[in-house]
Amino acid sequence: MATTAAKAKAPATRTSDMQQFTWEGTDKRGVKMKGETTSKNANLLRAELRKQGINPTVVKPKGKPLFGAAGSAITAQDISVFSRQIATMLQSGVPMVQSFEILASGQKNKRMSDMLTDIRDNIAGGSSLSEAMARHPVQFDLLYRNLTRAGEAAGVLDTVLDTVATYKERTEALKGKIKKALFYPAAVMAVAILVSAILLIYVVPQFEDVFKGFGADLPAFTQMIVNASRFLTQWWWAILLIVVGSIGGFIFIYKRSPALERTVDRLMLKLPVIGQILHQSAIARYARTLALTFKAGVPLVEALETVAGATGSIVYNDAVKRIREDVSVGYQLNVAMKQVGIFPHMVVSMTAIGEEAGALDTMLLKVAEFYEQEVNNSVDALASLIEPFIMVVIGVLVGGMVVGMYLPIFKLAATVG
Repeated sequence: MATTAAKAKAPATRTSDMQQFTWEGTDKRGVKMKGETTSKNANLLRAELRKQGINPTVVKPKGKPLFGAAGSAITAQDISVFSRQIATMLQSGVPMVQSFEILASGQKNKRMSDMLTDIRDNIAGGSSLSEAMARHPVQFDLLYRNLTRAGEAAGVLDTVLDTVATYKERTEALKGKIKKALFYPAAVMAVAILVSAILLIYVVPQFEDVFKGFGADLPAFTQMIVNASRFLTQWWWAILLIVVGSIGGFIFIYKRSPALERTVDRLMLKLPVIGQILHQSAIARYARTLALTFKAGVPLVEALETVAGATGSIVYNDAVKRIREDVSVGYQLNVAMKQVGIFPHMVVSMTAIGEEAGALDTMLLKVAEFYEQEVNNSVDALASLIEPFIMVVIGVLVGGMVVGMYLPIFKLAATVG
């Protein structure tokens, strides 16, 4: 018999009352079928399957996996993919409730599936999409909800969601570029430090035993490495405790201290090359987010309030809040941007041209595209610059220890010669 995977439609009930079931059965032709469906209980699911012409033979609650029973956390990438999917389905004419039902049933992540099911149930109960999304503020931020609400009010929800999907994809791509630029050198340096520690703990002591038989004073550089090896071998646990405690303490304080967070953000922006990338990224996000919200019909003052949290930088967040205050009392946007003194002249000038020509969203999109390309170029340049630097650091750390260990042997050979 051919086996066909199928899913039954479950009644629209609240997510908290639903349970996941696996079932098996046969259709009117005797073809075996199986699937997974959410329902209030097994009896209701059997009745629903019979209505669809399926004779259920097995209906049982789905077992929970030993690990990760609650599902993985919902990531920004998940929301980005969902945004494109829902935009495509609505533009294709699929009803919204059915779109969410299809997307929920196709999710591998249980948390994501539960969230989409909850949104579907709220929409089926009479809520708007923006109101249903407001129940999940972590996944759908203020910007997302404001744009969705504007699209609903204007009757162009599918178009707005398509724009939001593009925005999310570009934003995630930009974040990925920046993470790559910061992660690569950090990972390589961590490996270099780990290799150095292994050499000091396990390799250098072997050489030290050989050196004791020489009966001569060791070169200063070799003695320094031997002393470092002794210290690390004896106190490695204390060093590890201090490092882990310091990192953990810093993260704990950082998350609870706005002043420290602001100071770190300022210092990061002042770093050579990396600081430039962070500046360019913040400007790109600012320009694209403001263009998107303004184009969707959100008033400028309200749009600026949304944009402040989307820049990814506390310094730019504070600057945008000051701009919003100035705009709310009558300043032009370009004048308010100039006053904060953080935006390049080109960005201010293009904003002024956009305001004069009545095409602010178009000019801001051009600014966003320019700075997104600048981020790409800067990340590529950083990779080119940092690779030789990393090789030098590894060479000094590892090569220095190797040379230090062989110095006494060279000295002994010269003496014998």
